[in-house]
Amino acid sequence: MTELDKGQIPSDELLTAFIDGELNAVDRERIERLIAGDERAAERFDFLSRSALPFGEAFAPMLAEAPAAKLDAMLAAIPAAGEQKVGAAGIGRRSFLAAVAASFVAAIAVDRAVTAIGHRLAKPDEDSEWRAVVAEYLSLYTTDTLSAPAGDRTQQIAQLNQVGSKLGLSLAPETVAIPGVEFKRAQILNYDSKPLAQIAYLDPESGPMALCIVQSAKGTAAPDMESRRGMNVVYWSSATHAFMLIGHAPIDRMQQLAADVRAHPIA
Repeated sequence: MTELDKGQIPSDELLTAFIDGELNAVDRERIERLIAGDERAAERFDFLSRSALPFGEAFAPMLAEAPAAKLDAMLAAIPAAGEQKVGAAGIGRRSFLAAVAASFVAAIAVDRAVTAIGHRLAKPDEDSEWRAVVAEYLSLYTTDTLSAPAGDRTQQIAQLNQVGSKLGLSLAPETVAIPGVEFKRAQILNYDSKPLAQIAYLDPESGPMALCIVQSAKGTAAPDMESRRGMNVVYWSSATHAFMLIGHAPIDRMQQLAADVRAHPIA
């Protein structure tokens, strides 16, 4: 045993070896003096002494799931430092803790391997990613965010023409109108160095709502739905663009409103 610095308490390993009777007479005497003269060492000794619990039983499910062959190989590679005393349960606590530590190492290695394989096999879902970005952005909106007047028809047409030109679309107040929901503004955002159209609305029942559009080569897809950031989303795509309607309204109402938008095809 190495000399301990003044004020340093013995490690749990040393105290456990002391409790299990695995130290020689000289080292045992040193630990006894430390326990007698240091309150922290005495408290730690008392704690470890009370820890004669059924560790094997408690960790059995974890050990049963561990890769036994790998654990055996890892433990066999640890050089034996001499015969260790065996407790009443058939295994010393230090041996048991070594097995638990080995199982954690093996489990971490397996988990990392599985994660790496998953990353290699999984293909990025661009459609899902842009919807996540929109949801994150719109989750910051409140009714006050869209409280400013929408402007007259001339101003709305100007906004929609500017947005449409960036996406190669012909947009007009009629084609983006949603029954019972107030148009507030149209603007161009940026997603992954590509233009993203956001047409914002204020629903008197549920608050902020948006119709968002990006260019996409994924091809035509029928409407589907999901929930993001506490909001409901209906999304679909044409041959050239992907669309999503997002808001706080119930999903059945969002589906109906999306159907109203799709009834006036945007091209």
